[in-house]
Amino acid sequence: MPDQKDIVAVDIGGTNARFAIAHLEDGHVVGLDDPVMLETRDYASLATCWAAFGRALGRPLPNAASLAVACPVHGEVLKFTNNPWIIRPAALAEELGVETAMLVNDFGAMGHAVATLGADNFQHLAGPNVALPAEGNVTVVGPGTGFGVAQVLRRKGRYHVIETEGGHVDFAPLDTLEDGILAFLRQRYRRVSVERVVSGPGLANIYEALAAIEGQAVQPGEDSALWTRAISGTDPLAAAALSRFCLSLGAVAGDYALAHGAAGVVIAGGIGPRIAALLPGSGFAERFVAKGRFERMMAGIPVKLLLHPHPGLWGAAAAFGA
Repeated sequence: MPDQKDIVAVDIGGTNARFAIAHLEDGHVVGLDDPVMLETRDYASLATCWAAFGRALGRPLPNAASLAVACPVHGEVLKFTNNPWIIRPAALAEELGVETAMLVNDFGAMGHAVATLGADNFQHLAGPNVALPAEGNVTVVGPGTGFGVAQVLRRKGRYHVIETEGGHVDFAPLDTLEDGILAFLRQRYRRVSVERVVSGPGLANIYEALAAIEGQAVQPGEDSALWTRAISGTDPLAAAALSRFCLSLGAVAGDYALAHGAAGVVIAGGIGPRIAALLPGSGFAERFVAKGRFERMMAGIPVKLLLHPHPGLWGAAAAFGA
């Protein structure tokens, strides 16, 4: 008989916390129930948000949980990069009322999702249209509320996920316009990281920098409205900012692939599926490859877009079974 187990999978980002019951069989994820998404700003803590999920589910929760969190998972107190909650790992299981509570970095969870999901969950973006390699290193990067970076090392039928905080490395401009964007952002931030440019809030940073460079007025509104105008093309300056965003995403993804010695790359995160139709013609692929003497090598790396609707939840559950 297979070993079957249900757990609560949780994916906590800067904006939302997602919960779902995950079904495991012999340590492998075989299904996810419909997720419940709650906004982190509506809850004082993880514990109160967890209780709200329990009320929404309307039945007893499983006695184990795996949580993907948007912060490093080392230390006695974990602080999120983009929301005010804190987690004390030693007290987490008791606080949630479960026997076992596992923590994994959010992009570590993305790595577990990439390693365990089938090929139909990926869209080809650049390079040779072949499957991700069964051996070697796969770089996983992507924009959401922040910018995540992880690696999946595959060896002899097994995989290992390497979690990083690579989104906080320095942003490197590649032309005079990006020089201007960097100069603008240096007036706002003591240090300009990749995450300040290639992330959900990064689009607004690019947009405001372009407005300053061109002497245009900025349309007020939330980031979500800016993304809508940029994707639809109804706001030319927002569309120009999105074009620059896609170029920068290609350059950054290529930088990480080069640094990791990657045999494959996956673009993950919440923003990727929203711009899936735009990326192929955006200059993303050209920027990914443009690494000087290593252009031929870069052109041989398959680049995929992760399309699973809830990869953080799937990955959190897969990490529990790994």
